[in-house]
Amino acid sequence: MVAAFLGLRLYSVLGKRTGHEQEHMPRNIEPRANERRTLDDTKPHVPDVVPAPAGTPAMIYDSSAEAGMRDILSADRNFDVGRFVDGAQTAYAMILEAFWNGDKEELKSLCDDDVYESFAEVINAREKRGEVLENQLVRIDNARISAAEYNRPVARITVQFDADIAAVVKDKKGKLIGGSLSDAVETHDVWTFSRDLSSADPNWLLDETDEA
Repeated sequence: MVAAFLGLRLYSVLGKRTGHEQEHMPRNIEPRANERRTLDDTKPHVPDVVPAPAGTPAMIYDSSAEAGMRDILSADRNFDVGRFVDGAQTAYAMILEAFWNGDKEELKSLCDDDVYESFAEVINAREKRGEVLENQLVRIDNARISAAEYNRPVARITVQFDADIAAVVKDKKGKLIGGSLSDAVETHDVWTFSRDLSSADPNWLLDETDEA
């Protein structure tokens, strides 16, 4: 029942029309230390995704993804591009939060086996060192589809996320090891989600991560 609930939750945010951590993370999800920016202290630090300001120019997908998007839309008439991009941002937040919290069960439901194993390996090493993360996804400045392909029956959609992350690392006793919630690190992540469109399984899974 829990697995079904998680699957439906991810499905609901990825394409169904209603109609710094300071350690090495798997692949691309460690923010770059040289891209630190100071936050406005008058703004609360919240873990929820904050949309980009209204009127911010942004393409839903790059021209290089156009052919692949047409193929996916032809194969799945219920797929909605705009809704997928909105949902991908929610999935990005969910996966990062699960990784920071060491929630392997949640990660396993949202990632394919290879990505899950990479995350789990880092979580195990972190726990062995006795480190605890208190990271926060401050905002996602932009999210757009940079590539798409449909190799029947599997659809793969790559999304670039430009986001700000505040990171704190503590030991088991709560002593600060590094980081600060007063600073945010600018990150540029490229994540690919996939789904078998012929399957009754509604899950879109994270199956690749990279850094822009």
